[in-house]
Order: sequence, then C-alpha cells, then structure tokens
Amino acid sequence: MYKLLPFAVLFTSMSAIAQVKPKPAATKPKPAAAAPAKKFIPPKVKTYLAKFTGINVTCHAEVGKQIISLPLRIVDDKNNSYAISSYQLAYTRLAVTEDENTGVVTPTTSLVAQRFTETPISGIWKTSIEEQLQKGEELYFFDIIVHDGKDHRFYAPDLKITIQ
Repeated sequence: MYKLLPFAVLFTSMSAIAQVKPKPAATKPKPAAAAPAKKFIPPKVKTYLAKFTGINVTCHAEVGKQIISLPLRIVDDKNNSYAISSYQLAYTRLAVTEDENTGVVTPTTSLVAQRFTETPISGIWKTSIEEQLQKGEELYFFDIIVHDGKDHRFYAPDLKITIQ
C-alpha cells in the first residue's frame, strides 16, 4: 500500500494544477460611441410610361403600341428624375391551346417576362408588342430599382397597363 502512495500524491497534484483558473484578461476601455448611421428613407416616387402611372391603368391598343417605345421614368413630387438600374417587364398576351385528341381550340393567355437595364425597351420585345398588342393584354413593369446618385438604391412603384 505504501508503494501506491507516491502515485496517489502525483495524480492528486496534477489534478490540482489542472483546476487552476486563468486570470481574467485586462479589459480595454470602450471606444467612444460613434454617431449612429443615418437611416436612408427613400423619397416618394411615381413610375411613368408617357402620362400613365399606377397599377390600375387602361389604354387602347393603339396607344399602347405608341408608348412602348417611350422611356420609363421615375419622378418624385418635386419633379426630380431618378436613374433606373433595372426593371422587369411581364407581357401577358392572348394565346390559344389546342386539345390534341379533339382538336378543339381554347383561348388562353401566355406570359413572357424579362429583366431590362435600359429604357425604353428595344429589339424583339419592342417589335413584338408593337405588332401584336391587342385588347385584353397587359404590360406590367415591376421590380423597378432606381438610384439617387448618392449610392442609395430603392424600389419604385410598379406600373400595370391593361389594354382595353
């Protein structure tokens, strides 16, 4: 039994060393509080295509064919214009489906959409709308991202035009 005594003392001393708590780190003084960042509040703006603004807009097909070649504009109540970074245009057009078994043709709609970074639209989009736009279709401008020239980006309201 006396032979085990040195081992017991050795293990007891090791466990006592392992239990030593570290000293707390020296605390640094807190830096002076920085001024809180000013929260950006976007201006109230409207989205225009020609004179049309809002989401409950209607116009005739001939007017729609003319205004599609005009630029989309974002303007605040002081008549300041904002640059557009990007927007999406969804064109809901009339289409037909045919039942393969019966051959019956049924009217329906077809939706095409694309993201644009320039206004007015051009190319195949402009040509297709000018040639095909008809009563019952919709032009929906959404996800319109604008900037104010001071590195502030924000969304402008959607614009939906229904052709009557």
